[in-house]
Amino acid sequence: MEQEKIQHLEFIQNIINRMNKNSFQIKGWMITIVSALLALYASSNNYFYVFVAIAPTLIFWFIDSYYLQQEKRFRGLYEDVIDPKKNIPAFSMDISDYKLGRYKYCSSLFSLTTATLYLTVACCLLMGGLIIVKMM
Repeated sequence: MEQEKIQHLEFIQNIINRMNKNSFQIKGWMITIVSALLALYASSNNYFYVFVAIAPTLIFWFIDSYYLQQEKRFRGLYEDVIDPKKNIPAFSMDISDYKLGRYKYCSSLFSLTTATLYLTVACCLLMGGLIIVKMM
């Protein structure tokens, strides 16, 4: 029985690690695409690219928040599997009970880690684009 619980926790931890890895990769893709669009602006002097870079920033913010939400939900399951008071079936991956409070999508969307990065990038792009337009 105890071996099953350890195996169950390992499965959940693997999912948490995968969600974390996806989140990290999404941040990397966002930075890569925004950098490419800014490089296009630098080579063409077309301010349109600066404003276009806001769209992938916001799209990746929403996707990253989804993965963060899923990670939090699986962390909740992990904590419940550890808790001897909870009766979680062996090898259950059901996270449907984890949808309120800290498990809500908005909680992940506006978490300190995601909102700080994506809002900073989006605001810098918007302000930079507006400054460029005014200078023309």
